[in-house]
Amino acid sequence: MNSCRVSTSFELDLEPHLAFVHFDMDLAAIVTRPKRVFLLGATGTIGRATARALQTRGFHVVCFVRDRAKARPHLPGIELREGQVTDPTSLERDGFRGEAFDVLVSCLASRTGVKRDAWAIDHRAHLAALRAAQQVGVKQMVLLSAICVQKPLLAFQKAKLAFEAELMASGITYSIVRPTAFFKSLSGQVSRVKAGKPYIHFGDGTLTACKPISDDDLAAYMADCLTQEDRWNKILPIGGPGPALTPREQGALIFAALGREPKYQTMPIGILAFIRGCLALFGLFSRKLADKAELASIGLYYARESMLVLDPVAGRYDAQATPSFGSQTLADHYARMIRGDARDDRGDHAVF
Repeated sequence: MNSCRVSTSFELDLEPHLAFVHFDMDLAAIVTRPKRVFLLGATGTIGRATARALQTRGFHVVCFVRDRAKARPHLPGIELREGQVTDPTSLERDGFRGEAFDVLVSCLASRTGVKRDAWAIDHRAHLAALRAAQQVGVKQMVLLSAICVQKPLLAFQKAKLAFEAELMASGITYSIVRPTAFFKSLSGQVSRVKAGKPYIHFGDGTLTACKPISDDDLAAYMADCLTQEDRWNKILPIGGPGPALTPREQGALIFAALGREPKYQTMPIGILAFIRGCLALFGLFSRKLADKAELASIGLYYARESMLVLDPVAGRYDAQATPSFGSQTLADHYARMIRGDARDDRGDHAVF
């Protein structure tokens, strides 16, 4: 496309002389300059997918990472800046560098969800990043949160909500994306079922349900929040395509992908509650055990609560009210895992 240029001439009466001023502006360069995006949490699976989605849409993406060398193979062709997200000075000096950015996008989350990690990452680090971003002119933020903050019983949920409140009060345009379960969170039993073992579920396997969403579909949704005004200044719950799935139905998908008859093992939810109680008691004398108690609390929460939109009046989860987006299904993901084309990448969030 040819560059569109415009020349403007006018006179300024600068006594006692007459000045003739000529402006020559490249409007195409101004109009088409890609938005500069500062991305946090780019080394996680969803962060990497979001970086790719932003890059594909023509944005100039700068990722702030802890280790540039380790991040580089996962983020080819994307600018990486190294520093500590928990250090406000590093965010300003090593990250933003006083340069102008248009949008702050965060896929950052605490690794474990225990209290000190949650408040350090989900709240304080995000707040420091928001303040640093505003200093360089950022007017928009897209935040990856979690749908479970609707019923905040855990430290990481309370930390996320505290930052959400700060963001909404900041005066900048925001999109708070609250996804349902991720594929990787529901993939822990593929290997054991593939090895001939039964699929484990709590209770009868129908206590909870979710509408799982893939990394790529969620990344596309996140990236489009930058330009789709109907997603601005909103809290956005989002799930993947298809109906809500219970744990028993998730297990059935794995067996179907393997061509086997389903075989289940029931675990009483009381066992997890008992373990959590014991750890909490001993955690009064040990921070390590207190952390384990918090992890058990997280596991118990997900065993009891659905990852769907919560109707605050009726006090129940509503699959119909949970929006769907994307095209990739959990069944497809399980099939890829069984073929070896995808892997289980849950990290510290593993339960089984």
